[in-house]
Amino acid sequence: MKRKQRKFASLCSRQIQKHMTHRFSASIFFLVLTVFFFRCGQPVPPTGGKRDSLAPRLVRAMPADSALNIRSNRIVLEFDEYVQLQNLQQQLVVSPVSSSLPQVDAKLKTVTIKLKDSLQPNTTYALNFGNALQDINENNPLQNFTYVFSTGSQLDTAKISGQVLLAETGKADSTIIVILHNNLSDTAFQKLTPKYFARLNKEGFFTFRFVVPGTYNIYAIKDASGMKYSSPKQVIAFLNQPVEVGDNSEPVKLYAYEEQDTTTRRIITGLPKVATSKDDKRLKFQNNLETGTLDILGDLLLRFERNPVKFDTAKIRLTDEQFNRIPDYRLRLDSSTASIQYAWKPGTKYALFIEKGLAEDSLGNQVLKTDTLKFESKKEADYGSLLIRANNLDTSKRPVLMFFVNDTKKRSMNINQARISIPLIQPGDYELRILFDTNGNGVWDPGEFSKKIQPEIVIPRKQRLNIRPNWDNEVEIDLQEVMNQG
Repeated sequence: MKRKQRKFASLCSRQIQKHMTHRFSASIFFLVLTVFFFRCGQPVPPTGGKRDSLAPRLVRAMPADSALNIRSNRIVLEFDEYVQLQNLQQQLVVSPVSSSLPQVDAKLKTVTIKLKDSLQPNTTYALNFGNALQDINENNPLQNFTYVFSTGSQLDTAKISGQVLLAETGKADSTIIVILHNNLSDTAFQKLTPKYFARLNKEGFFTFRFVVPGTYNIYAIKDASGMKYSSPKQVIAFLNQPVEVGDNSEPVKLYAYEEQDTTTRRIITGLPKVATSKDDKRLKFQNNLETGTLDILGDLLLRFERNPVKFDTAKIRLTDEQFNRIPDYRLRLDSSTASIQYAWKPGTKYALFIEKGLAEDSLGNQVLKTDTLKFESKKEADYGSLLIRANNLDTSKRPVLMFFVNDTKKRSMNINQARISIPLIQPGDYELRILFDTNGNGVWDPGEFSKKIQPEIVIPRKQRLNIRPNWDNEVEIDLQEVMNQG
């Protein structure tokens, strides 16, 4: 009897568990179904996927890339996505140089090129698109895409690379182009269209590829019609000797400059322009004071709106705070600017008396009233001090250290010893440049193409110098490292 009761109880337990399992499974099912329908009824924004970062890829070219014995002047390039052409005139480089640019059209996934010039026999042609070829959706460029073919039985493979920097600043200018002349005459740069040209990247680097092996003169030029040197106002660069262009050519470096008259008067900067009116008979002027204070390291400057033709030095005088005349200052008139030069004492008050009739221009306009300019020189605590440690100094190179702020030169000094102390220097964030002063005149000099004179070289220091006021600042310059940069 007890055995039957246990069997019955076990059967009931299994039935209950089975029933509960079915009910639990059904509950889960209905819960999932409810969530599914609820989410289907809600608008869900599309994710859009990952941004396309891939450049277009060439899938077919007719004629094929690097093809030989080509006679057709029509080229068709097919890519794996829709493409467009951006700034083609500024990007496309055709080698050898053609008299007219090819006609290039982009439609959907195809770029069609028609060369307008007749093809020369046994010649390797290269079309470098720079970054002009881009996809339509994300503007991803196919960087430096080059299509090449030959009308002969082989491709020319000679190449040469290098860098062009501005000699006066040591910086690059990507608007300059580099050209190769196989005519080695000195006049070819001025009269003939070159055989090859290349563009610079933003660091000033260039590369010629698919060049006929041989001897070339290499030049750089800016703003040149027909890639010819026609004016000393053009920025140019050249090497004094031809280069051999082959499969393993050594890189070259050129320094670009603009010829100028080095005898011109110095230009004084740091003063605002003076506003004028044709009905105003006053000869106006501005000064270089900063809220009534003067930099003791410089001159007190007065800039007139027009160049004075008359200047009466008896009508200007410098005094101290008690209006006692200071006799030992120097007065210099340079074009439209008068400079008062004096060994200013820190934290001292001065006055400059300007009398009526001090200056007169060619139109008869004069300084029409007497004025007193009161000012105070800056204190020593307004400046920092600087200790310069020059390592690997070679004085035969005549290095000159120049301090620049926003490309304006603030001061310069010869580096003629390993340790140089500057007791007072204006606070600020400086770019340091090293001039290698070939002729020792203390200023940068350009080159002269007709005499094969190279420009003097300026190399910027990579690290900037921050001068803090009332602080002993230090800087270490490895001149050998600087020269290696050049």
